[in-house]
Amino acid sequence: MRVQSAICAAVTTVTRTITVAAGVFGPGHLGELTWQVPFELADAVLEETRTQERRLRDLPSRVGLCFVLALGLFPGLGYGGVWQKLTAALGGQALPCPSPKALRDLRRRIGTAPAKALFEVLAGPAAQPHTPGVRFGRFRTVAFDGCTSVKVPDTPRNRSWLGKMKAALGVTGYPAVELMTLVETGTRALIGAVFGPPATGETAYARQLVHLLTRDMLVLTDRGFDAAGFLEAVAGAPAQFLARLTSTRRLPVLARLDDGTFVSRIGALTVRIIQAEVTVTCADGTRYAGRYRLATTLCDHRRYSAAALIRLYHERWEHEVAYLALRHTLLEGRVLRSGDPAGLEQEIWALLALYQALRREMVTAVESVPGTDPDRASFTIALQTTIDTVTAADGVIPGGGLTGRIGRAVLDTLLPPRRPRVSTRKVKSPLSRWNKADPHRPKRSTPVTAMDITVHRPQEQEHQPATRRQQSLNTARGP
Repeated sequence: MRVQSAICAAVTTVTRTITVAAGVFGPGHLGELTWQVPFELADAVLEETRTQERRLRDLPSRVGLCFVLALGLFPGLGYGGVWQKLTAALGGQALPCPSPKALRDLRRRIGTAPAKALFEVLAGPAAQPHTPGVRFGRFRTVAFDGCTSVKVPDTPRNRSWLGKMKAALGVTGYPAVELMTLVETGTRALIGAVFGPPATGETAYARQLVHLLTRDMLVLTDRGFDAAGFLEAVAGAPAQFLARLTSTRRLPVLARLDDGTFVSRIGALTVRIIQAEVTVTCADGTRYAGRYRLATTLCDHRRYSAAALIRLYHERWEHEVAYLALRHTLLEGRVLRSGDPAGLEQEIWALLALYQALRREMVTAVESVPGTDPDRASFTIALQTTIDTVTAADGVIPGGGLTGRIGRAVLDTLLPPRRPRVSTRKVKSPLSRWNKADPHRPKRSTPVTAMDITVHRPQEQEHQPATRRQQSLNTARGP
């Protein structure tokens, strides 16, 4: 008997319905991230900045604004490649196929103002008060920090605006932008941003964002922001602060408190000073210690213990995670595109708006599951899913429910709860003071098994209040 077998291949036809704006407005979308930047919002910022087209064009202004934002989603592609991503799922719609010059002209016609206005609408705290990890008592924790790792093309016009930073063997290869942001540490959402030449200095840029502080905020800062004038501005916003101080600052001891902290003055401010030694024990047996001196306007030592404030100060490092997502995950560590200051400003504001829209979408997803810490949401997953929805033109028009494809992807891949870890701080840059590893820290990321905090009382010679001349020196002392 001869047996013949046949292999049947099953074929399935999948039909998808794509809903986008009609006609030439079709490419004006960001996939499902359009939920955060709806058509009405895009049109509103264009109208407010007087960049809305006066006659219907093949490339309307709304499409131009979405194209500028999409440049941040595809940093490795040219203008034509980004346009193909926006229109990949819109075949048969008789859409224009613009040249790179036409898309460059579209960027110039849109200008900087709409991208900046869009960021200002999206910026702000992203979490509700009950969301885990965003508050210390009744205060929302926020932080100032600067970044000089965003490189720009080395053109004469960019150099004339930004200059060049000094390095060990001369100057750097690329000019860099100084980016200063105010961040909600619990979600890493941007509350405000400003940028410009690095020579201006971090404190000067941070002063431009002080007006965004509110009385329910607790500001965390490092030693670069301990100038008396800046801390007075923060306290007058009004907001509370927890700031690390430089080791050279001399402070009068006005009163000693029961927990080992003491009351002092910085400029016109009455502050509480916490001096402590923190000893960390790692899983591999490594032990090392560091000294911290913090100043805070939270002077009630019974309500706000020294140990709790020292542990809280670690939240300041969430700001570095925000820059990691912006520089390396979103921008992929690449040099920006624009060869002139106007183009750079547009590009940076668009990147910041795109980053903030992603953060808002992530927070919306985690808040749909009560008790979920925003730390567990993956920025990489949210970004990659957004890119997928852009190329598929998926979810442009909101459907039912708070979470869509991006939110489901975030919730399906939640990271494990955060655990204390430590590793050597080393940056491969001749500009950084961290370009040499600390020999006392483990070389790789290592879990922390114990952390001991010892609060040191002020020395006997510090008990007397400072003279008037000393107080004037302390007031004038900068970072």
